[in-house]
Amino acid sequence: VQLVESGGGLVQPGGSLRLSCAASGFVFSSYAMRWFRQVPGKERELVARISADGTATYYGDAVEGRCTISRDNAKNAVYLQMASLGADDAAVYICNILGLDRWGQGHQVPVSS
Repeated sequence: VQLVESGGGLVQPGGSLRLSCAASGFVFSSYAMRWFRQVPGKERELVARISADGTATYYGDAVEGRCTISRDNAKNAVYLQMASLGADDAAVYICNILGLDRWGQGHQVPVSS
């Protein structure tokens, strides 16, 4: 099982991001997927979740209304788009399989002017 996150680099305040998570080694279309984020010294925070078939989504309070999680089961990939980023959004964003203790290595998203 492997999860590999990728995306852009530095984001200016008010800007947006798009992250990708490429999955392999399991039946991707059978599992819900999640994005978390981690800041040193703080608990890992659930950002968004998407059902196995992509029809149901959930967003954390901190990103509700400015975040979209999506997936492409044909490409074994899950995506995260977020707008209006602020300093509080700077974190390592990590992909996760709901129901399996498998995590990606994370992708650093700095937010700075």
